[in-house]
Amino acid sequence: MTRIDVRKTHKLYIGGAFPRSESGRTFEAVDATGGFIANMALASRKDGRDAVQAARKAFGGWSTRTPYNRGQVVYRIAEVMEGRRDQLISQLRQAEGLTEKKAITYVDAAIDRVVWYAGWADKYVQALGNANAVSGPYFNLSTPEPTGVVAIVAPRGPLLGLVSVIAPAIATGNTVVVIASEQHPVPAVTLAEIMATSDLPGGVVNILTGTAAEIAPWLASHMDVNGLDLAGVDDPDLAVSLEVAAADNLKRVLRAPTSAVDWLDEPTLTRLEAFVETKTVWHPIGV
Repeated sequence: MTRIDVRKTHKLYIGGAFPRSESGRTFEAVDATGGFIANMALASRKDGRDAVQAARKAFGGWSTRTPYNRGQVVYRIAEVMEGRRDQLISQLRQAEGLTEKKAITYVDAAIDRVVWYAGWADKYVQALGNANAVSGPYFNLSTPEPTGVVAIVAPRGPLLGLVSVIAPAIATGNTVVVIASEQHPVPAVTLAEIMATSDLPGGVVNILTGTAAEIAPWLASHMDVNGLDLAGVDDPDLAVSLEVAAADNLKRVLRAPTSAVDWLDEPTLTRLEAFVETKTVWHPIGV
């Protein structure tokens, strides 16, 4: 007996749940040869608004957890990724036409990248903070704190690039709304399923599938979004318009790269610094 293919319609990931787009729209995800993989939810502005609300609701609880605990939760994401390693390898091979060796390289690098940022969750404050020398009988201490809700346009790298922009933002206590790669959205949905079955609280990461040109301008101008990561914006005109929109409420903007990024390069503290604000406290000595 011949089985009928089970055709999938992947949903969005908002607030720890998997809703359909309120618009009811979908688009097709295709493989490296143009063949059909699955139907994807085509997110609307309303879906973006719902995602921002979920991220804001989750921010208070997530940002006030101890850095050590956040590191544990982020590390748990890597554990679940490791358990679904074969599925991720298969999806990268299908989506991008990679050889098995290259797909293994990217998946293993993605898992290792999450572990790397998990390890920094309780260390970046010491690295980026400071005890400042001042004239007078005071302690003067500077410490980094999370910016808030960060909107991210994910790069084309459907897994390694994706975790490379999400992990540092949440490790430092931010919550995020991510527009997945339009060309390769399926690994992003799998990552959403991984996060939903890890210890990550709902709303800390929200993943939308669709077009950045439709959703990103609205997120850039949203007054409850505090930061904007343009890692996946390839169109210079769109990048400029998003920066202009972000200026309305002084969002912290990480600009689009001016040249191709090799996500296999060793990570640095740059992305940990991107969405933190420095708080300086003066305290009298002896009080």
